[in-house]
Amino acid sequence: MRPLLPGSLTLERLTVPIADLPEHLQGCTIAQLSDFHYDGQRLSTPLLEAAIDRVNHLRVDLIALTGDYVTTNPTGIRRLTPYLGQLKSRYGCVAVLGNHDNIYRQGRQLILQELARVGIQSLWNQVIYPLGPDFPVVGLADFWSRDFNPQPLLAPLPSHQARLVLVHNPDSAVSLGQWRIDLQLSGHTHGGQIVLPLLGPAPSLINSLGLTRLARLPLPYCHRLDHVNSVQHWEWASGLHQVGQNWLYVNRGLGSYAPGRLWCPPEVTLVTLVRSSQRAAR
Repeated sequence: MRPLLPGSLTLERLTVPIADLPEHLQGCTIAQLSDFHYDGQRLSTPLLEAAIDRVNHLRVDLIALTGDYVTTNPTGIRRLTPYLGQLKSRYGCVAVLGNHDNIYRQGRQLILQELARVGIQSLWNQVIYPLGPDFPVVGLADFWSRDFNPQPLLAPLPSHQARLVLVHNPDSAVSLGQWRIDLQLSGHTHGGQIVLPLLGPAPSLINSLGLTRLARLPLPYCHRLDHVNSVQHWEWASGLHQVGQNWLYVNRGLGSYAPGRLWCPPEVTLVTLVRSSQRAAR
């Protein structure tokens, strides 16, 4: 079933202040794309092409992809990677996987291999330094996977060192709160897909009213195979949020579930990093 009303692509711009940001990264730009679900039903090729063209015209320093390239069949990644391989930036493209990319272990490996084949550095519990040795980029396993274990990656990083963390599910921000996370980029929620004026994402409203039986219907927020809504923090469904002392940004994604999006357009995110004079003490 093709979703209705996918909405027009928007460019969301934000500036994030980071203490201890290396001088050479002042004004560094990062483009984020998320939640493609490119299987011929949930993301149109024209919208995908428009998103890639928009990113390339931004001429950013780094591109971050935050998961859910497919929905169920991992072989769909072979149709997506020719487009992702067209992405251009100064220091390349890094990626993490989402819950849909991790349904089958062999499928996860296929997705990792296909991303690597087109020059995208995909991370599953890894730390890399594409922007220089003084600014680590941490890519975590999906929050719902057994492999989610940030401690061995984050604990050894020097406390004075700013860092960027990529993880698909924004609910992970709670467990990541014990570490310094200058900016976490996530997706997963699709922004709720249907956002009601003055009321917020429809899934949040359904939960607050206790209408739990609706969570078993094929609604836009059903991200798990059992159709149970297990997103805990719909208040972080999209946009920039301060969680404790850490910054979290949640991209609304490109793909849609039926019936589609309403007042919740798909997005490309442009993040600009700037130096902040002070970070609150822990």
